[in-house]
Parts: sequence; structure tokens; C-alpha cells
Amino acid sequence: MRFAALITLATASLVTALPSNWKHLFHKQFSSGSQLALDRPGQDTVNAWNIHTLAEFPNYTLRVKEEVRLCDPDVKQYVGYVDVAGKSDDKHFFFWFFESRRDPAKDPFVLWLNGGPGCSSMTGLFMELGPCRVDTGGNGTTNNPDSWNNEANLVFLDQPINVGFSYTDGGDEVTNTIDAADDVYAFLQLFLSKYNKYKDLDFHVTGESYAGHYVPAIGAKIAEENEGLKGKGKKTEKLEIKLKGLAIGNGLTDPLNQYEAYADMAADDKYGPILDESDIESMRSKWPTCKSLINSCYKYNTALTCVPGAIYCNNAMIQPFQKTGLNIYDIRHKCDPSNPLCYSILTDIESYLNRPDIQEILQVDRQFEGCKQNINMRFMMAGDWMRPFVRVIPPLLAKGIKVLIYAGDADFICNWIGNKDWALALEWDGAEEFQKAKDIPWISKSSGKQAGEIRTHDGFTFLRVYEAGHMVPYDQPKHSSEMINTFIKIAKK
Repeated sequence: MRFAALITLATASLVTALPSNWKHLFHKQFSSGSQLALDRPGQDTVNAWNIHTLAEFPNYTLRVKEEVRLCDPDVKQYVGYVDVAGKSDDKHFFFWFFESRRDPAKDPFVLWLNGGPGCSSMTGLFMELGPCRVDTGGNGTTNNPDSWNNEANLVFLDQPINVGFSYTDGGDEVTNTIDAADDVYAFLQLFLSKYNKYKDLDFHVTGESYAGHYVPAIGAKIAEENEGLKGKGKKTEKLEIKLKGLAIGNGLTDPLNQYEAYADMAADDKYGPILDESDIESMRSKWPTCKSLINSCYKYNTALTCVPGAIYCNNAMIQPFQKTGLNIYDIRHKCDPSNPLCYSILTDIESYLNRPDIQEILQVDRQFEGCKQNINMRFMMAGDWMRPFVRVIPPLLAKGIKVLIYAGDADFICNWIGNKDWALALEWDGAEEFQKAKDIPWISKSSGKQAGEIRTHDGFTFLRVYEAGHMVPYDQPKHSSEMINTFIKIAKK
């Protein structure tokens, strides 16, 4: 969903390896119906899972429960796991799919990912853009009339491993975005081949916060694999995924052009300033060191060169905010003390998903935790945090894939100023025209009011959303629904 608490860090010396045959792209960019019986502890064996495999993904198995009527009982749902056989242990990624309320045979397919790293995409489902929202206390759910599945088939995936209901049988962890993207691609191949009525639909990768890393990486993985299928002589089970667009909300995508903006956001007068002038000047004085460290990460792309920037810059640019008592995800409000991430609804989601009756329906048997700090720390100390996944966006734009960067303007942690800065600094074929383009009012059709301001050129769009924090669909559900539906229509052209 977002960054977990991140200031108190231990120093480590780690070297990150980036395996698999598609990593060359990142090195180059960064360097200049059967049934399966399930045994659940303390319960009888049940026959709940449909399983599916593909020969080209020999270590992956999809298992699905098809008869689920939670949250949005009027649409078809699939819940389950993609199981990955490892050398030392197995990984199990949880997903929850909802068909479109309108026309599932024609409406696009949308993948949603929360960030952290280490936060469950069930937050997106039950708090933000899913078909329902959890009730106070976790006693039930209420229909969300502005769900993104109004006009799209929608899947929520808990990744990387050990996030939400995902788990591993041993101690192995995914600690970098590239490995996470490999697992997501395999999941999509298995799911779309199992339920092939969706395989020819337009496909979009969406997410927020640390998904500013995930979304470009997954988009690049899909695009590269699609390219490899062209003109392939031998028969393959792999499907071409009809990638049309990427949408990133309040994301961390280009730290070099985002971290300088923390001081500007602290000084911005729409909701503030939120810090004293002395604090803001201190942040500005530390920027040259921060910039140098991030540049080193961008140049060498190793844990040894990327971890120092994450530690120093987070302390220099984010730690001063802690004394305000404000919600770092929405500076219009004080942090709700009932939850460490400032929102009581996150506690409600955990209560709901830990109910025995809900877990029985979902066929899960583990404690649900919305965000896990240990995963956040592993990604941080593996050097993943500061890496420039922004560099894979220009090749995607060149292929005609549309990209939407949107940001609620009351968020501090991944603020709109920094997101706009990197959008303007992006080096791509349409950069000059995008920089010359004007910010124009974004008028909501549903309310008739100005809901933000937008700048767009040739498939690349930046949208500032007014009166919204880090989780735009939570704060502005109608505007968010209108936003994604409009983007999908434009990407189809």
C-alpha cells in the first residue's frame, strides 16, 4: 500500500543478485479443472481447489477456489494461490479476482498492487477501489458503488512473498522488485491460460506507493516476453498479454527527482506549511549529499551503493515530519493513534480477514497482517529502494503503452510535487512537447467540479488530484473511478 515506518534502520552489507534471463534490460538501463486436496492444520481435509499448470512454468502451480460470494456476491469471483516450488522451500502467492459488473467478456483486465514494500493488496480491495469496503470493527462489508470493477475485471495480488495471505514454507524471501515481477508474470500466464476467456482482453497494471517500482518492472517484463513471442518458430504455451497501460498512484518511481521535493511539499501553503522554516532549510541543506548518494545508486546499481542513499535521505527528508503528529499519507489530518499507519480502517480489515468464518470461505489458515516491517527492511537493505525503475518507462511509451501518473495532493510520503517533477524530467521521445504542454483543469463529469489538474502528451499523463491523500480511491472514490475508466478508454485507442 505505502511505505511502512522506515526511519530506524540498521546498517548491513549486502550484495543483491538479479537472476533470470531478462535482467539484462535492467542492467543495461541502470548502468549509464482437476481437484487438489488441501490439508489445513486442525481441520479435516477438504477438496476445494481447482489446479492448473503449464509446462513452460514447471515450478508454478495455480490453485483456485471458484465458488466465493463475499464482498460482491453478484459477480463471479476466484480466490486462490499460485504456488512456486523452490530449491529450499515453496512460495505461495494469494490472489482475489472479481469479474466486471458491466461486461466481463469485453471489459479490460486490471491488476492492482499495493506497495510498502510489504503491504497487502487486500488494503486496495477493502479500503480503496475494490467492490466493497470493510465495516467498522470488521463485522462485515458494504458495497462500493465506485469500485474499479464497475467497468473492468479486477484482480488483487498479495506480493512479494509473505505479504498479506501470501506465505513461504521456509525462510527464503524476495528482496527486490525484479524477482517480484518474475513471479507476477508467471501468475498472469497461469491465470489467463486457465481462464482463457480473459486472455484477449486489454490489460493494465496499476498500483500505488512502492508499486511505483513494481508497475514499471512488471510492464517491462510483460513487454519483453511479448516481444519474444513474435515470430517464434516453436510452439509455446505462453500467451501474449495485451498490455495497454500502466497507472501509478502516489508512487516512488524516480527517487532522484522526487526526494528534493520533500522540502517543497513541507513548505507548500495549500495545506501548510507543515514544518518550521528552520526544518525546511535543514532539509534543503542536506539535499546535495542525498543527491550524490542517489546518483551513486543510479550509476552502479548495487546494494553497497544504494543502501546508503536510502538510509541518509529518508532520515534527512522524512524524519523531520515525524514531530508534526500529522498523517504522513494525508497532511490534512492528525495520525489516528489506533493504528501505526494512521488509519483505523486498516485494523478493521485485519479483524475481518482474521475471522474464522471468512478464512474458511477463502480457504486460508494464517494470521492476516496488513503491512510487515520486516519485508520493508529486507527490500531497503537489499538496495531496492533507490533504484531507478523510471528508466524502463520510456521504452514502454515507445511501444505505444499508455502511462498515467496520478497523485493526491495532500500526501507527503510520495507527494504530488515530486511525482510531477520526475514526470517533467523524464527523457523520452515526447519530453519536449510534454514539458511545453499546459496544466489544464480536470473537471469531473460526476460532480461538475474541478477535481484536479492534468497535463498530457502522446500517451503520457500526469494528474494532480485535489483533496486526496496517498490513497486517492479512498479519499476521492468517484473521481478515482472516473479517472481509471477514462484512462482505460484512452489507452484502448
